Amino acid sequence: MAKAQVGDIIEFRDGLTGVVEKINENSVIVDLTLMENFKSLALEEKTVVNHKNYKVIHAANEEK
Repeated sequence: MAKAQVGDIIEFRDGLTGVVEKINENSVIVDLTLMENFKSLALEEKTVVNHKNYKVIHAANEEK
């Protein structure tokens, strides 16, 4: 399992996606405002996700 890096886009918990803002020892802090439906979901702007509970869907260092 590859750990996310700052700027990576990750997917977790039933399809939620976000941008990694900070990496901690056991988790990452994720900005959820990237999602198109963010406002309709009534979620906080940021959340903490354990390294075991996400997958990287777009690495920041990949070309677009």
